[in-house]
Amino acid sequence: MGLVETERLICPADALEEGGGGVKFDVDAPGGRVPAFVIRYDGQVHAYLNRCAHVPVELDWSEGQFFDHSGLYLICATHGALYAPESGACLGGPCKGGRLQKLSVVERDGAVYLQLPGTAHG
Repeated sequence: MGLVETERLICPADALEEGGGGVKFDVDAPGGRVPAFVIRYDGQVHAYLNRCAHVPVELDWSEGQFFDHSGLYLICATHGALYAPESGACLGGPCKGGRLQKLSVVERDGAVYLQLPGTAHG
């Protein structure tokens, strides 16, 4: 009988630049693997499914590029929907009222980990 995994390594913490490039990874979901990403904003790491709330397309306009030119908002490259990086809430564009699906992540000991379902506290 093996140990139950509660976390999965995503990337080294220094791979995430404040308001800059993010790191893409996949998560297991009903029906298969789903693309996701992690970014750094306001000193904190945030992760979401890589799926626009307007139309289920990936957000990044270039590999790992999720922020707009200002580094203040996440943007969908397909339709220009803008999202708050700290909450995933839609701030403008065709995603009105929607939000990105947030994933639970933790930064510890120089690395970023995905907290697997059933392990989050609170």
